[in-house]
Amino acid sequence: MAITSASGIDAAPRKQTLASNYVDFTSSATEGWAQQYLPDLMEKEAEVYGKRTIAGFLAQVGAEEPSAADRVVWSEQGRLHLAYTAKYKDSNDTYEIENDIDGNAVTTNHGLRVGDMVIMSVADQTAKGYVSTINEDGDNAAEFTVIAYGATNMATALGSTATTSELVRVLVIGSEFEKGSSARTAANAPKFKSFSNKHLILRDYYEVSGSDASAIGWVEVSGEEGQNGYLWYLKAEGDTRARFADYLEMTMLEAEKAVDGAGAIGGTDQSTSDGTEGLFAAIEARGHQTSGITGVNAATDLAEFDAILAVFDQNGAIEENMMFVDRSTSLAIDDMLASMNSYGAGGTSYGVFENDEDMALNLGFSGFRRGSYDFYKSDFKYLNDKGTRGGLNDTVNNIRGVVIPAGVSSVYDEQLGKNMKRPFLHVRYRASETESRKMKTWVTGSVGAATSGIDAMQVHYLSERCLITQGANNFMLMN
Repeated sequence: MAITSASGIDAAPRKQTLASNYVDFTSSATEGWAQQYLPDLMEKEAEVYGKRTIAGFLAQVGAEEPSAADRVVWSEQGRLHLAYTAKYKDSNDTYEIENDIDGNAVTTNHGLRVGDMVIMSVADQTAKGYVSTINEDGDNAAEFTVIAYGATNMATALGSTATTSELVRVLVIGSEFEKGSSARTAANAPKFKSFSNKHLILRDYYEVSGSDASAIGWVEVSGEEGQNGYLWYLKAEGDTRARFADYLEMTMLEAEKAVDGAGAIGGTDQSTSDGTEGLFAAIEARGHQTSGITGVNAATDLAEFDAILAVFDQNGAIEENMMFVDRSTSLAIDDMLASMNSYGAGGTSYGVFENDEDMALNLGFSGFRRGSYDFYKSDFKYLNDKGTRGGLNDTVNNIRGVVIPAGVSSVYDEQLGKNMKRPFLHVRYRASETESRKMKTWVTGSVGAATSGIDAMQVHYLSERCLITQGANNFMLMN
């Protein structure tokens, strides 16, 4: 009587060593009961990318607050003193105001008045004058005539460059009136500066069939969300959840508002595609940008940081700042600081780095102080990971880091001798007494929760939020 194997595989033992004596685990011919020789399984999934999530940045530098409206509106104080840029108009010492000190165009709504004492400045000359008339020719332009104190006219006081297209800086420093003069006829009122941002709805979805949810695998999974076991759908759902949490943060960093005429708002339903203002867009619109310390072309001294300090001095002088930078910029700053602590042409001073000859040399820096400012440096995973901004590091004007005011919501200003309100970041999410849309997750289907006749588990994720960037004039984007 002959016995025939259904698998068609002859695996009888033989005395010689041949390839046919061994079962190929990867071959389709050995599927089914023919796999009697199990491989040495390494059940634990290898975590080859380390921590894969990038969320956590906003938690370090900001706060989260509920909001019960579709739009968030806030106001910010303007500058106290008056300063403009103007262009020389004619030989009668008439100038036409172009912009305010922050670069905003000025037409007729300006703060100059007759009787003001001003400083006029060009690239290589400064002179003081007296504003004698405003809009004297009646053309409704932002024009004024200034009388020089130290020369026949202001053009002579400033030199020949004042009669070219070069802009002249104008700074009001006071006023002068004659005895028995009448009161001023115009008053200056604070300029109301209002900003707004809208919430953005973010959604994601994961689905697994009932059959796959009940299948046991040989791989022991693990993930950032704490899921573990031999059910593969646990990993897939956990990865979807972690990726959605990262999207919440990436959107708050990268989002921008759609402008008029853009394709994003060209549809009939404009309420779902007009965007929101993220951190980078807010800094580009109302803050400052620098291209000084960038990778290979990094500065070898503090000149670029001194330029940053000069900008901060003009915009609030908040002393403590956090720098979240990519790897190349972080190393460039380390090299810059290390170059300040070297003996001769290459020897590193042990004492400065708190090292000795018997320990590994530490050439990393977590922060430094320059002038009255403290900078604390931290690597920004979002700018390093190849799956996020790190994959764009070779592009022109890519973001290399961001400088953000650090600390509590108020800061003591030593020059003014009192506490000053500190700009801050915070995320507003939609919430009420009965509904919170900060991070919603719900399950539908017949697996895990019997809510429908679908033989599957459907996991839904939703959040509705926006980022509020107050005092963006104290932030710096490093390109």
